[in-house]
Amino acid sequence: MNNISSAAFTDTKPHYKILDGLRGVAALIVIWYHIYECFPPELHIFGHGYLAVDFFFMLSGFVIGYAYDSRLQTGKLALKGFFKRRIIRLHPMVILGIVIGAVAFVIQGGVQWDGTKVTTSALMIGMLIAMFMVPAVPGTYPEVRGNGEMFPLNGPTWSLFFEYLANIFYAIFLRRLSTKSLAFFTAASAIGLATFAVINPTGYGTLGVGWTIADYNFLGGILRVTFPFSAGLLLSRVFEPVKIKGAFWVCSVLLAAILYIPFIGEYENPIYNCIWEVCCIALIFPLIVYLGASGNTTDKFSSGICKFLGDISYPLYIVHYPSMYLFYAYIGFPNTFRTPSETWIWQIVLFAGNIILAYAALKLYDEPVRKWLSKK
Repeated sequence: MNNISSAAFTDTKPHYKILDGLRGVAALIVIWYHIYECFPPELHIFGHGYLAVDFFFMLSGFVIGYAYDSRLQTGKLALKGFFKRRIIRLHPMVILGIVIGAVAFVIQGGVQWDGTKVTTSALMIGMLIAMFMVPAVPGTYPEVRGNGEMFPLNGPTWSLFFEYLANIFYAIFLRRLSTKSLAFFTAASAIGLATFAVINPTGYGTLGVGWTIADYNFLGGILRVTFPFSAGLLLSRVFEPVKIKGAFWVCSVLLAAILYIPFIGEYENPIYNCIWEVCCIALIFPLIVYLGASGNTTDKFSSGICKFLGDISYPLYIVHYPSMYLFYAYIGFPNTFRTPSETWIWQIVLFAGNIILAYAALKLYDEPVRKWLSKK
């Protein structure tokens, strides 16, 4: 599983259907978080929706460890084969997301947030480097939107960038650690993440960092992926299932409730919010993954929901944000002059439309391209 996509499983191992479904639930929540991100903070729903990324990273560590640990250790799968599989799984949708982002940028008028016109050459260079997962430096030619994003044509690609780094780090280093050594490494990375959160070097008052390389965001992004990914990997090694009924629905409600909780405390003194976010990532998310991996779907409806949500989760995450840029421009972001109550129809259109777009991207592009690349 990548940031929000499934890893390839062996034929002899069972598939964690509930984890697929939870990945889809988190992706749906991300849509609503981004829809409301342009409104004043007090109006946000899913106020901690950005923590879904940390949940994705933890799922990724768990499933990659489950799917690849033994095969890499025994030599049944070479490193070259591992990297090929990951690129085939991840990169086609990365490219499509950038293309859709470029189209949305042109529709929006091809201008930065301050109205500055962007040249065609800058847009083309921005597309090219993004397709090769090269982050844009704030204020440079390819940083076409002018707000500092690593991937300004499709903002969420930043998390795929860190997912790529995590996959490389796993293949070269993490998989070689004993379970005990991995536990020490995970604990150390937890301390690093907690320290970053409490110190709050970006001044955000949240762990919603990593989307730019400005200030301390790059360090924050490294810490955000290192702990949850290694924690998921560790959990996959020590996992012993427990009996739980209705695991998908229980875990879905718990995940949604956690991501729904608004900012805790005051923005001027965000220490309590930072502590809460660390607790979510370090304690509650592992519990949700553990319970989700323990459960089974026993009816066709739950199984169908989990499969559908799992199938569209990665495409949905990758293709949804360009439409958000258009929505933000429509409401006048950053100087918002339309309210949620005035735009509720467009919110529903965005939500439903992106689900349809994601399914179309999956069936008409992602699956056929991955099938073709696998044959090659």
